[in-house]
Amino acid sequence: MRVSLVFLCMAAPALSAAGQTVFVEAESFAELGGWVVDQQAMDQMGSPYVLAHGMGAPVEDSATTVTFPEPGLYRVWVRTRDWVAPFGASGSPGRFQVLANGTPLETLFGTEGAAWHWQDGGSVEIGDTSVRLALHDLTGFEGRCDALLFTKDMGLSPPDDGDALLTFRRELLGLTGAPEDAGSFDFVVVGGGIAGTCAAVSAARLGLEVALVQDRPVLGGNNSSEVRVHLQGKTNLPPYPALGNLVRELDSGMQGNAQPPENYNDAKKLAVAGAEENLALFLNMHAYKTEMDGGRIAAVLATDTRTGKDWRFPARWFADCTGDGTVGFLAGADYRMGRESRAETGEELAPEEPDTMTMGSSVQWYSVESEGPSPFPDCPWAEPFTEETAQKVMVGKWDWETGMNRNQVTEIEYIRDHALRVIYGNWAFLKNQSADKADYASRKLGWVAYVAGKRESRRLLGDVVLQQQDIDFRREFEDASVTTTWTIDLHYPEPTNSEQFPGREFRSIAKQKEIVPYPIPYRCLYSRNIENLFMAGRDISVTHVALGTIRVMRTGGMMGEVVGMAASLCKKHDTAPRGVYSYHLEELQALMQAGIGEPPREAALEPPAWRETAGPNLARTAAVEVSSVLEPIQYPPSHINDGVINLDDSNSRWCSAREGMPHTVDFRWDTPQTISAARIVTGWRTGPFEIEGQAQAFALQVFENGAWRDIPGTAETNNTQHDWHARFDPVTADRLRLEIRAAPGNVARLFEVELFNPPDG
Repeated sequence: MRVSLVFLCMAAPALSAAGQTVFVEAESFAELGGWVVDQQAMDQMGSPYVLAHGMGAPVEDSATTVTFPEPGLYRVWVRTRDWVAPFGASGSPGRFQVLANGTPLETLFGTEGAAWHWQDGGSVEIGDTSVRLALHDLTGFEGRCDALLFTKDMGLSPPDDGDALLTFRRELLGLTGAPEDAGSFDFVVVGGGIAGTCAAVSAARLGLEVALVQDRPVLGGNNSSEVRVHLQGKTNLPPYPALGNLVRELDSGMQGNAQPPENYNDAKKLAVAGAEENLALFLNMHAYKTEMDGGRIAAVLATDTRTGKDWRFPARWFADCTGDGTVGFLAGADYRMGRESRAETGEELAPEEPDTMTMGSSVQWYSVESEGPSPFPDCPWAEPFTEETAQKVMVGKWDWETGMNRNQVTEIEYIRDHALRVIYGNWAFLKNQSADKADYASRKLGWVAYVAGKRESRRLLGDVVLQQQDIDFRREFEDASVTTTWTIDLHYPEPTNSEQFPGREFRSIAKQKEIVPYPIPYRCLYSRNIENLFMAGRDISVTHVALGTIRVMRTGGMMGEVVGMAASLCKKHDTAPRGVYSYHLEELQALMQAGIGEPPREAALEPPAWRETAGPNLARTAAVEVSSVLEPIQYPPSHINDGVINLDDSNSRWCSAREGMPHTVDFRWDTPQTISAARIVTGWRTGPFEIEGQAQAFALQVFENGAWRDIPGTAETNNTQHDWHARFDPVTADRLRLEIRAAPGNVARLFEVELFNPPDG
């Protein structure tokens, strides 16, 4: 892999000390400390900024050293905002200080202004030209800072207007020249989610010189540790069962939303992209402009979100995998946003009248158990809750969804901030006012997302706009490609939540319509009016209703595989994406049949070699007790030790209830048994090559001295195997327990547990 230019730029701070003015971008500080860079709204407010995302605990200072042109008295301006002011709330939870050589300025920042603006910080005497500046968070509640300005011109008032501010910022940073070319490429993919990563890798493996431009420090999009949504949709299905091979290379194999960061395996995605010689990866690069040559894109311009430097990405072909249709929008591509009317599309699930409603964004969170009482401050500035309206839960997953009636692009900071006010307000009520506060006394917030997980925004229009009837009646398209398997899954504000919080909803319901797996036409994967633009992921050419089935990430990843294949044919034949359909469809079909990536191995039972000589399965003679059952008739605990393992029969499993984690399975014998090996078959089959739903964290325990203890060698924290087994030092007891500590959807699923005492060796 070529070295990403973002890393080459890191040494160049985004600051200026020209003349009588010192300008410093907060995101360029050499030490970010506990502050994080947030670029989600930079198209609206003009820049990335840093965020003190401490979940109620002040974060570590961000700091850098700046050389001033000369000592003396300087006027100070800090670009910031009071982030709760747009909600009519008071209290300024985002308060922070600016320190100069360890001494705080008198002004508290983040205390005024609903909009981003330059807050007057008074003046400061600079006695030494080398000054260590720091941002000192006071609350842990989302303080934010864009930039700092120190000037000897006491009459200078920096501009807030978008264009004037941009010019002002660039002049002070010395960034008024032309963007620097990032290299020479055949294919530029913008957006490093699952779809974009697959598109880039697919094209690179087929010989194209590829740039993958991603605006975050990690790949994966909603499947990254920043958002934490698991992959859904089935892969490797007809008519092209090899599609999905590459998706599987990126897949951590872990299910469940709002889980610990390792479940999403950011490193695996970076490793797959990094292994490609023809792929140049550019992280922390925000695309903001396109250069056009008639109806073609000539280049995409992007800003390094840490340094402010602009880069130019020229290519013959481009792919918009941003989710928001950003590249297409900038290029003037035809697009839709919101819901089409039933009269326009004829879709049963479309509304009577068109509107701007979209599916919303989720800001997920979870709490963890602490060793003792864990206080949390009252949050009078947050969304208020009562005993009736409080959400008495310890985790917020996909159905914590906001912004359905707002613009998911231009209002994303507001949407995300509303979600944060809800989370903090609800948690403060549970901890401090609720009648059930004792249940939460020792729990603390373990993780709260600050990057919103979007479901819908712009949809770029192609030569075919897929709609509900195509799926319902299985319309045959000659250019069938990726098979979609998810339901037509459309989200709406939850009715009770709407009654309690009119216009401020934060919970959703999903209305689902089952489908028969359906192949998406290739013509949905390129723009109808920008001749060299592909798209993959949730911004492809579909109606709002059809988006409900194609928007899940495994499906989007397969789109990326196809787009990479089609891009290789564009180069081979010097043609446009439409030309692949018109003249080279059979060649594309051959590539889809062959696939990209390692062919999957059929999911099958994989008993250990020692099982053949392990002796009797001691679990068969045990009495089994479980902590709960999901459906007693369908999933009884008797399946756990009945000696029957049938991966093709989901009704041959035990399933726990959704509540009551951890789930337990107790084995009892009339006399003590010696056990030194175990096999656990867990999950369910979702396709010929896939078993999902494995228990993720568990341990075997023995009952000794009146308490359960983990048996060494049996504790798993990140299990991905459906046929798990282990040998361990012998234990002798009449009671054994399997404790399941994490599972997708909090449901434990077991086909069988086997226990043995095999001979040595």
